[in-house]
Amino acid sequence: MFTGIIETLGSIVKIEKEGSNVHFDIQSPITHELKIDQSVAHNGVCLTVVALEGDVYRVTAIDETLKKTNLKSWALGKKVNLERCMPANGRFDGHIVQGHVDQIGKVERIQEEDGSWLFDFSFDSHSGNVTVEKGSITVNGTSLTCFNSKNGRFTVAIIPYTYEHTNFHELKVGDEVNLEFDIIGKYIQRIIRGYGE
Repeated sequence: MFTGIIETLGSIVKIEKEGSNVHFDIQSPITHELKIDQSVAHNGVCLTVVALEGDVYRVTAIDETLKKTNLKSWALGKKVNLERCMPANGRFDGHIVQGHVDQIGKVERIQEEDGSWLFDFSFDSHSGNVTVEKGSITVNGTSLTCFNSKNGRFTVAIIPYTYEHTNFHELKVGDEVNLEFDIIGKYIQRIIRGYGE
């Protein structure tokens, strides 16, 4: 379980394809604190550490993960939001995040607002996922609050600290982002739609 509070940024230093799987080697300042078989969220995608060497560690993404997330567009040098699992005695500074991306979203607009930034996102509403005004959303693993919540669209405000310490400062209009919708909202939506669907 995660909280959506990004710890640090990692940088992709090697990409290696093996069958339908892809191995990503990531350089990060927290590598020395990781261990084999540990779960780490990468842009909101929970992946398992499979190798460690110096300040670089390796994770593997299966074909299903590549199809449903923005990992398929990762390239050398790309900055990735990283968060380790929350310890049992930790605090929920964000919201309950599973590390299971629901779908891809797209950056529609970026607007600077006198020291902060507004990001408009769109997503395919036919998936049944919804946002609510002032509700929680995870964008590339970052816990944020929605507003201007509409069918298939929402806006988030990014403060300077978040802008600088996550990969939001690298996003451009048209970029794809990983979205994980609020787990409580997903359960309610499932109940409303019925379990038989």
